[in-house]
Amino acid sequence: MNILVTGGAGLIGSNLVKALTKKKFDTYVVDNLWRGKLENLKENNDFFIDIKNNFYNKDLNNYNNCLEVTKNIDTVIHLADIVAGINFVFGNEAFVFRQNLLINSNIIKAAIENNIKNFLYIGTACSYPLEKQMEIGSKPLLEDEVYPANPESGYGWSKLMGEYELTLAGKLSNMNTGILRLHNVYGPPCEVSEERSQVIPSLARKLILDEDFIVWGSGSQRRAFLYIDDVIDGILKYLKQGFGHGCIQLSPYESTSIADIANKLVKISNKKVNVKFDTTKPEGDKDRTGNIEKAKKVLEWSPETTIDDGLEKTYRWIEKYLLG
Repeated sequence: MNILVTGGAGLIGSNLVKALTKKKFDTYVVDNLWRGKLENLKENNDFFIDIKNNFYNKDLNNYNNCLEVTKNIDTVIHLADIVAGINFVFGNEAFVFRQNLLINSNIIKAAIENNIKNFLYIGTACSYPLEKQMEIGSKPLLEDEVYPANPESGYGWSKLMGEYELTLAGKLSNMNTGILRLHNVYGPPCEVSEERSQVIPSLARKLILDEDFIVWGSGSQRRAFLYIDDVIDGILKYLKQGFGHGCIQLSPYESTSIADIANKLVKISNKKVNVKFDTTKPEGDKDRTGNIEKAKKVLEWSPETTIDDGLEKTYRWIEKYLLG
């Protein structure tokens, strides 16, 4: 089976591509390297895909590029999108929304045109309605609770519209379609830059480089952090037995406050640092976790990496990345 991974040089994509190649799938990657990096496709300094023949440095905002990269492909796993930390997402909502709409629509249309057999869309928990995420301790969300729609950000809206367009494509073509909706993914190799990093790598970078350790918001806001190894396990299981079951979400059993994340990272760093909170900065929704009964039943999946183990692995990777 020929598999194309869009956004395959990013955090999720590179780990997925590595797993697929180890399973001997003929794996192709398209990534414009806006956030992904070629070095993420290396293991022990060697590329684990044929970079010359199986990697496309192309922008999926261009429909002709989408037609090219989906030619002679059996399965598309669509990860590519514009996303970054909360500052970028909320500071560039119109840009993020429009770019993601174009990316999603182009790749879905091209997949239909090229008679792709299977199309797995990777969605986000950011697509859930704002009002369902504004109470600490709110009950875990079910897959169908994205409607009535009211995502908090342009990013959440763009990803939800991608889900909707793929659903239409499934009705109007012979393509097997699937949606895997992820909660907050973290782990190596992650983006660590000040401009585009998300909360865990951002806080780890501040500790490692001895920057002011300032947490955005009150710290009471909670997220359902899911370690990358559990995500890859879920994607592989969806490919095997998820098609035909609609949207399935992956989430840890419980959320963790950002203050707890900050304190855990301080402990891992073994540094004497005072955690400061900047309540003038945005902190997003209050709390969010997913009900994973469908994932357990259909995919026989459940998360295995604890938040403590995941943070330790992530911090050590970032430390080596920044300091050598």
